[in-house]
Amino acid sequence: MRALTAIDVLLDPDEPMRAFAADLNGRMLASIPSPPGFALDENHRPHVTVLQRYVRTAALDQVCEAIQEVRASVDLSTLRLTARALTHVVLQPSIGIAVIEVAPGPDVLSLQARLIEVLQPFTERGGSAEAFVRTPAEPDIGEETVEFIEDYVPRHSGANYVAHVTVGLAAPEDLAVLEAAPFPPFTFAADALSIYQLGNAGAAARCLQTWKG
Repeated sequence: MRALTAIDVLLDPDEPMRAFAADLNGRMLASIPSPPGFALDENHRPHVTVLQRYVRTAALDQVCEAIQEVRASVDLSTLRLTARALTHVVLQPSIGIAVIEVAPGPDVLSLQARLIEVLQPFTERGGSAEAFVRTPAEPDIGEETVEFIEDYVPRHSGANYVAHVTVGLAAPEDLAVLEAAPFPPFTFAADALSIYQLGNAGAAARCLQTWKG
């Protein structure tokens, strides 16, 4: 069986969004320190996922070349994303995860469709925990994570695509307070398009290549 790598092709948000996410993350770490919470750091980058796939590890250079060709035809400065709400999901009685819901513009959906097309020759099914980055802090990869990447297309692409920025873990009662606060929608841009190897729970864990805007 050929080795596979779990990848995340993502948009790196601009500085205002990064600062906004970092502020929320700091407030959440006051609720649940790391671990089991997590800081937005080199292993947990704030980002907007565009596409997640299992690709052949031996073809990673070709994967990056294909993404670079798509990137060369896209003006990142014209992509528009709108942060519209903070929402959370309770994972277990004492922990919930919060995300900033993002409305992607039509150009973002077009970008995703093109990436699906150009990466299809290198994409395979049958991913396992071996495809992910594992660290001493997060040595295990949950089965839900493995299955999520397997079925990203079509379950989470096209009309089913839900864009978001993950900002952290906190106690559900604290997340409820954050979610109830006013959230004036704001538009932000992307500074870069990047490819990462994924860690557990969809974390953008290891940068493989970045193409600046």
